[in-house]
Amino acid sequence: MAAGAVSGCIFCQIATTSTCTTLLHSDENVVAFQDINPSALRHYLVIPKEHIPTVKDLKKSHNDYSLVNHMLDVGKSLLCRDAPQSKQYRYKFLKTWNLMEVFSHLK
Repeated sequence: MAAGAVSGCIFCQIATTSTCTTLLHSDENVVAFQDINPSALRHYLVIPKEHIPTVKDLKKSHNDYSLVNHMLDVGKSLLCRDAPQSKQYRYKFLKTWNLMEVFSHLK
């Protein structure tokens, strides 16, 4: 398990490619993949590789602002790549789960 990963966290396992989840995007900070129970045709999760329990654990720092913006940019680029004809997307940051993630929905 990578530094910053939490044992038993399925999202940390996905971020460190310890599962069979197909990654749509991976870089040094985030990974993106299709939701296991999608509520839309293109329902992607973009998660940080570092375990961040909740949005409340983010700091008002340049690094955390950059991370959140990067997560949003990755979601946008995936949807533009996979559904360029669509004009309406929905992005959502969850704060109630044990993980901060971006849901990118195509309606």
